[in-house]
Amino acid sequence: MPDSTISNSPLPGLYIVATPIGNLGDITARAGAMLARADVIAAEDTRVTAKLLSHLGLRVPMTPYHDHSDERTRATLVARMASEVVVLVSDAGTPLISDPGYKLVRDARAAGRHVTTLPGPCAAIAAITLSGLPSDRFLFAGFLPSKAKARADTLAEFAGLRATLVFYESGPRLASALSALAEGLGDRDAAVAREISKMFEECVTGTLTELAARYADAPPKGEIVIVVGPPGEAAPEAADDATLAAALRDAMVDKPVAQAAKAVAKRFGLDRHAVYARALALKDAG
Repeated sequence: MPDSTISNSPLPGLYIVATPIGNLGDITARAGAMLARADVIAAEDTRVTAKLLSHLGLRVPMTPYHDHSDERTRATLVARMASEVVVLVSDAGTPLISDPGYKLVRDARAAGRHVTTLPGPCAAIAAITLSGLPSDRFLFAGFLPSKAKARADTLAEFAGLRATLVFYESGPRLASALSALAEGLGDRDAAVAREISKMFEECVTGTLTELAARYADAPPKGEIVIVVGPPGEAAPEAADDATLAAALRDAMVDKPVAQAAKAVAKRFGLDRHAVYARALALKDAG
């Protein structure tokens, strides 16, 4: 697989390689070339990676590297990086995104090894693009805790965050997770994306309550991503003239009149020009 971006003799070190999340045709030319040049592939599940290698017509030595890999396994891989090309892959998508790997990267850097990444598919990012929800600011939160108390505590941390939230989930837990999200975050707009880039890809949108009801008696199969929209704007405070005047006087203590009027107008949901006129009147009156 020719690719001018990969040297025939890449430097020894660690190469973090993203692999397809569904359709094997999504493998990049650069990723395929890197896999072909690896001395060893550290794979989350060698059986899964073997299917990708077969698709590419490659036979490359593999070794398991997963959540249960110990310090000795990492040390062995880091030692090999001194003279060999070690490629890290997960079962699907970008390694380290809710997958094992960050400790290997940390130890490789501490040992002064060459470390680089070959970016590519990521289920969390793909789901955001499908959801139609705000994408300018988002938080990837991985899997929710399975126990109710820990899950509620986690959601309490996120409740006030003005960002789209992204979670991974399994089919059997989907309905309960959606119900917990609705309870902990409010009934926000959301999307459930599954089987991304595969034949039966779908992205279902609705409120968290609607989605929980949809999947209550029909847990879906496949890899699932939940995308939850940010909280809505808080309703502006109500203000009579006395309250408005007091707020303007407080704001004008340390702000110019225009800035004070703008801040107070936003706080109460009022016309900025009218509030500015009221502020000028208060200032003139002393």
